[in-house]
Amino acid sequence: MRVLVTGASGQLGSEIKSLSKKFTHNEFFFEDSKGLDITDSKRVDAYIADNNIDTVINCAAYTSVDKAESEEETAERVNGEAVKNLVQSLSKKKGKLIHISTDYVFNGKSYIPYKENDEVDPIGVYGKTKRKGEEYLLNSEIEGVIIRTSWVYSSFGNNFVKTMLKLGEDRNELNVIFDQVGSPTYAKDLGELCLNLLDKDFNTDSKIYHYSNEGVLSWFDFAKAIMEISGKTCEVYPIETKDYPTPAKRPNFSLLNKSKIKKDFGIEIPYWRDSLKMCINEIES
Repeated sequence: MRVLVTGASGQLGSEIKSLSKKFTHNEFFFEDSKGLDITDSKRVDAYIADNNIDTVINCAAYTSVDKAESEEETAERVNGEAVKNLVQSLSKKKGKLIHISTDYVFNGKSYIPYKENDEVDPIGVYGKTKRKGEEYLLNSEIEGVIIRTSWVYSSFGNNFVKTMLKLGEDRNELNVIFDQVGSPTYAKDLGELCLNLLDKDFNTDSKIYHYSNEGVLSWFDFAKAIMEISGKTCEVYPIETKDYPTPAKRPNFSLLNKSKIKKDFGIEIPYWRDSLKMCINEIES
């Protein structure tokens, strides 16, 4: 299998690149926006044809949630139109697409974990543009899956865990939001899933699956755990969302129900705290 991984310099793309060494029966091509602009349909067509790509793992995304509110056109191109380009190019080769999406397609007003077929209602530009990308795949005939995930972190790139570790070194105390609830996702766990899915049959009843680490917590709980596991003495205090205003609204509840992906593909999902320990060990080593 000849596999293109887009967004290769991001958190998930970097983890997949590191993990891919164990999947030697596939040939991988790793590209970021400098090497391949997936918003350019002609370049996507040429790249997939020239390299005889039959599968794409699309990790590329415009993920600056707050900046997206003022850069809607850019977010639309990367999160929406680029997926359309990949779908159209792959359809010519009967190729497969694994596309990464987000919990932000929901409005966060639920009180039970979101299932794949629950109504979507994104409350910000980021979520709306990611939903557009989903629709391009859902309305196509190609073999593919959408994996919605949440609160992604990694030893690569910039993320909440690395920010907390740095602030824990520099400050004695921090205020962190406690009324936004969900579950974090270690990008290495998600990357392993994506690579294992390459050999699976995607012709299932649903093209959408949910994946995050097991468990439920708030950002406050997450920050507390980061300090405890890393041995930082920085005190973390809970605050409400209204006390930390941002340009983009976040869903207050974005816990994802993962029973479908576990049942259909027979996988076990690591507990969030176990994965967090692994990531912190990786960062500190």
